[in-house]
Amino acid sequence: MSSIAQHLQQVQQQIARAAEKAGRDPASVRLLAVSKTFGPEAVLEAVQAGQRAFGENYLQEALDKMAAMPALAPGGALEWHFIGPIQSNKTRPIAEHFDWVHSVDRLKIAQRLSEQRPEELPPLDICLQVNISGEESKSGLTPQALPAVAVEVARLPRLRLRGLMAIPAPSEDQAAQRSAFAAVRRLFEQLRADGLALDTLSMGMSADLDAAIAEGASIVRIGSAIFGARHYA
Repeated sequence: MSSIAQHLQQVQQQIARAAEKAGRDPASVRLLAVSKTFGPEAVLEAVQAGQRAFGENYLQEALDKMAAMPALAPGGALEWHFIGPIQSNKTRPIAEHFDWVHSVDRLKIAQRLSEQRPEELPPLDICLQVNISGEESKSGLTPQALPAVAVEVARLPRLRLRGLMAIPAPSEDQAAQRSAFAAVRRLFEQLRADGLALDTLSMGMSADLDAAIAEGASIVRIGSAIFGARHYA
C-alpha cells in the first residue's frame, strides 16, 4: 500500500470515529482530498486507493492535472472542486471545468459562473464562503451580508446553491474550533429556515477535522494529512 493510500485510510478512520462520537453516520461526511501543489502522480495514487473528489486552489495547476488524469486513470470519473480565491477573469475556465466551487464570496462571481456554465453540463454546485472569524486576510462574506447574497445566488440559472464554506482562524483549542464551526452551522440553519434548500457545510481541515464534524460538517477538506507537507514554489 502506498503512503498516500495509507494516509487516506487513516483519515477515513478518523472521520468515522469523529462522526460516531458526534452521533452521526460516517457516510454523512464526504472527504475532499486537497491536492494543491501535488502533481498528477499523487492524485493517481489517491484515485487508485478509491478517492474520487479532489480540491484545488490554483486554476492552471488544476487544469493541467485534469488534462493528465484521463490518460493516467482511464474510466475513473473524478469530481473536481475549486476551493481557492476567485478572480473575475478566471471564472470562465472554472465554470467550464469544475463540478463544485466552494469559495464564492460575492454576487458578481456567482453571476459570471452562472453565465459561463456550459449548457451541456449539469448545474455547477456552489458554496458561499463565509468569513466567520472576521479576518481581514481572508476572503468570504460577512455573516451580515450572507442572507441577501444567498437569496440572489439561489435564483441564478446553471448554478445550484448547496451550502456554506468556512475557514475559521486557526486555533489549537478544540472549544474555540467548535465555537467557530457552530457559528457557521447556525447561519446555515437560518438560511434553511428561510426557505433555501441547502445540504452542505464545507468546513474542517487536517488540524480541526474532529471539531468540524462535531458541528455538522458534510464535506471536510483534507490535504497535508493525505499528501504530506506542501512545498510551495
